Amino acid sequence: MAGQSHYTLPRPKFDRPVKLLIVVAPYYRDIADGMLTGARAEIEACGGTHETVEVPGALEIPTAIGIADRQSNFDGYVALGCVIRGETTHYDTVCNDSSRALQLLGLQGLCIGNGILTVENHQQAAVRADPADQNKGGGAAAAALHLIALARKWGGQRKGVGFRPASDEYQIAGQTKGPSTA
Repeated sequence: MAGQSHYTLPRPKFDRPVKLLIVVAPYYRDIADGMLTGARAEIEACGGTHETVEVPGALEIPTAIGIADRQSNFDGYVALGCVIRGETTHYDTVCNDSSRALQLLGLQGLCIGNGILTVENHQQAAVRADPADQNKGGGAAAAALHLIALARKWGGQRKGVGFRPASDEYQIAGQTKGPSTA
């Protein structure tokens, strides 16, 4: 609706820098470029750093994020792409499956801002991608930043939870013992 305003949360503040990965599907290059501009500006406004990788399409975005989470050290992720309705049901598959996969990664604890546009036509996408208009790329980055702030508030991600390395001393029933001689 024209003229309707939306509430935007204040930018989160960080006591140590954040590092985000922006995963973009540049199928519609002009749309992707506008969203990238907005996302990068939002991350930089919080003092964060970012890297950008490109993937062929929206369906590959969640996979790239999953790989990055297993093999790198990013605090969060920004998913950027655009799916424009065509003549077949492929649109529904791409929209639903990319969104569902991102949501599942989020439920596993990843901090992801979903900026995959799902629109009827190129004009709708252009308005949403424009950093001077709806700035959905900046909004996706802001969502990831807010989730990172929550994760840090509540103790951060818990990678490596499980067994702790044995120490030279251990306790049995409140008594400190030396190393095992067995």
